[in-house]
Amino acid sequence: MKCVILAGGLGTRLAEETEIRPKPMVEIGGRPILWHIMKGFAHYDVRDFYVALGYKGEMIKQYFLDYYALSNDLTIDLRSGRVDPRERQSEDWVVNLVDTGDVTLTGGRVRRLQPHLSDGTFMVTYGDGVSDVDVRALLEFHKKAGCIATVTAVRPPARFGGLYFDGDRVVGFTEKPQAGEGWINGGFLVFEPEIFDYLDRDEANLESEALEALAADGELAAYKHDGFWQCMDTLRDKRQLEAAWHSGDAPWKVWS
Repeated sequence: MKCVILAGGLGTRLAEETEIRPKPMVEIGGRPILWHIMKGFAHYDVRDFYVALGYKGEMIKQYFLDYYALSNDLTIDLRSGRVDPRERQSEDWVVNLVDTGDVTLTGGRVRRLQPHLSDGTFMVTYGDGVSDVDVRALLEFHKKAGCIATVTAVRPPARFGGLYFDGDRVVGFTEKPQAGEGWINGGFLVFEPEIFDYLDRDEANLESEALEALAADGELAAYKHDGFWQCMDTLRDKRQLEAAWHSGDAPWKVWS
């Protein structure tokens, strides 16, 4: 199973971080959020990744070029220049890094990957969101639905806590409950190659054009995920994810 990760956007709402790095390289617990996303997919045996690069994509390339060396202890012979890893530990992933343009929209980025994706079902997700979604169950649902596309529907955490009233008096508080808002597209999409019939140009928007057209044609299924999901749109989101990681209670960490 191939998985596309859209990693080319500007991330303007997280400008404190994205002025110097692409959003998927913003770190949680010392690792880029991109790594967290890929670890989640790999847990469900999805290990063939196509990372759609754009803004500052060279930093993502450099990260994976250095990944093997930085993940192992090394012995370096300074006289000969020979480098030997002392322990060969790394991820069993195949990472395809593809430049899809600096200003290409989401649908256009998927479209540019068509030569690599026309041989069967594939997945697409965004490079800024983590979840404990069961990818295997999502794929099974997609196959049974028989549609061109499946979107994972999530209910985001409410931004603010709520109040409980008894008449005019406050009698309690609720701490930012999950599902405070309606269902939204949480990413974690599954597509058949027919999706490319809905993506005709670089300016195609995956969400407001392709998915809406698929829905109008009765070709878009929704897999409802009631578990954890959070995107990293703002510095506040990043700090929340950091706090969860360092507390040892990161719900998206489905791997051991």
